[in-house]
Amino acid sequence: MRIDLGDQVRLRKQHACGGDVWEVVRTGMDIRIKCLNCGRSVLLPRSQFEKQVKEFVKTTSQLG
Repeated sequence: MRIDLGDQVRLRKQHACGGDVWEVVRTGMDIRIKCLNCGRSVLLPRSQFEKQVKEFVKTTSQLG
C-alpha cells in the first residue's frame, strides 16, 4: 500500500471525538496520523494502520 504525507484516510473505527477522517503526517515503519476533527495525533505501526484503513479520501501521490 502506498502512503504519502498529506494523504487523508477514513479508518474503520471512529475517533472518540466523532471524527473518522485522518491526515498522514509521518511515514516509515510507523505511521503518524492526525484527526482532522480535533487535531489529536496517533502513532501506529504500519501493519496495524494498513488493516484499519477503510478508504483514501484524498491522495497526494503523483502517478505517472
